[in-house]
Amino acid sequence: MNNDSEKTGPGEAMDSLEQEVKRKAERKIASRARHNSVWYGLGMMGLVGWSVVIPTLAATALGIWLDGRWPQHFSWTLTLLIAGLALGCINAWHWVQKESERGDD
Repeated sequence: MNNDSEKTGPGEAMDSLEQEVKRKAERKIASRARHNSVWYGLGMMGLVGWSVVIPTLAATALGIWLDGRWPQHFSWTLTLLIAGLALGCINAWHWVQKESERGDD
């Protein structure tokens, strides 16, 4: 049997594990220090806000244009407003998840 534990002693494996844990803890502390500022919070609010507003407004504008060109028994504007809002919320959720994962590293 050719095993990694045979190549290194238990002390060396423990030192390596200890160094890895220490390195990850230091990164987490540094990340939290960066994320606790007021500017970070305002920036994140702006990012989330705009990631919802832009698709909602774009879809609504498209809906208004479609209502003018091809009137239907339903409202294109209302339909696309709801679709744009849903897309924007999914987009914002994606950004928040991405930042959350980045902060946990």
